[in-house]
Amino acid sequence: MATTTEQTTVVTEKKKKSKVFLIVLILLLVFGGWFGISKWNHAQHHAETDDAQVEANIAPIVPRVSGYVKQVLVKDNQQVKKGDTLVILDDRDLRMKLSSAEAALATAQSNLGVAEATTTAANTNVATTRLSVETIEAQMKTAEVSVWRANNDFERYENLYKDHSITKQQYEQALAAKQTAERQLQVLKEQRNQAAQQTRAVASQSAATGKQVNVANAAIQQRRVEVEDAKLNLSYTVITAPEDGVVSKVNVQEGQLVQTGQALFNVVLSDELWVVANFKETQLDKMKQGQKVTVHVDAFPDHDFEAVLSSFSPATGAKFALLPPDNASGNFVKVVQRVPVKIEFAKNDPLAKQLRAGMNVWVDVHLN
Repeated sequence: MATTTEQTTVVTEKKKKSKVFLIVLILLLVFGGWFGISKWNHAQHHAETDDAQVEANIAPIVPRVSGYVKQVLVKDNQQVKKGDTLVILDDRDLRMKLSSAEAALATAQSNLGVAEATTTAANTNVATTRLSVETIEAQMKTAEVSVWRANNDFERYENLYKDHSITKQQYEQALAAKQTAERQLQVLKEQRNQAAQQTRAVASQSAATGKQVNVANAAIQQRRVEVEDAKLNLSYTVITAPEDGVVSKVNVQEGQLVQTGQALFNVVLSDELWVVANFKETQLDKMKQGQKVTVHVDAFPDHDFEAVLSSFSPATGAKFALLPPDNASGNFVKVVQRVPVKIEFAKNDPLAKQLRAGMNVWVDVHLN
């Protein structure tokens, strides 16, 4: 009897266990089905990714001239305003270059004055020599009249002398007057030629001095450019903040030699923050600009940031890589590509100012 009772008890316990297992199995199947259906339904109306980070504009602080650091006026993580002085370089060398450029400009201006004075004198000489030529030509006309009269008198006295109507002395006087008039005309012609040559020489000299004035003016323009360049380089010794923001780690010390184009540190601009989320290419079919986005930031797990899908990258992230993939080698393996998507925060969220560039976020795009 005892054995039969024990067997009955064992059978009863097995039936109870089988019923519990069946109930648990049914519950698991129901829960699993509900979970799968809810996830599938959620996937039809949402696109999610955790491959996303907060981004911001970062301005590198780069000197435009080389020099030794005289003063560093900012510290790590310091808030700065646009135009605040960050670093001052030693400007003694550049001040000397500016003084040299200003002295060269003064010399060029002095040379212009000399060239203008020389040109004025040359122009005066040209006028004087031309007047001299005109005076000699006027005298030549008078001399030509005298020659014509002397020739006529000589011919008349010559005929009278042949007829023995006048004395030989009178004849010789007429001949001498004729020769004197001709000689005076010849002298005037020679003087006119010399004056004309002198006029041409002075005119050529005047043209040369005029070119010297042009050269002097060009030299002044060049020296002025050198002065402005020296002033501009001198202004570069004071490095200022390009925009409002926060200074990164300052990797420069006083007395350090910095080169043109060397990155000293960065200023993270605080005027705008956004999210760049890398979605799979298979998720983009229903995504559009202007769709509502919910952003979860790891630093603020209990707060949902409202945002809007702003724009899509023109290429996948792989295309902007340092070594983009090249599938022409024949070893092709299809890999799902990711496309960067820009997401902008709502302007009225006060916590957005506490975000920092590089923070990890999870993004949920509302497709409908």
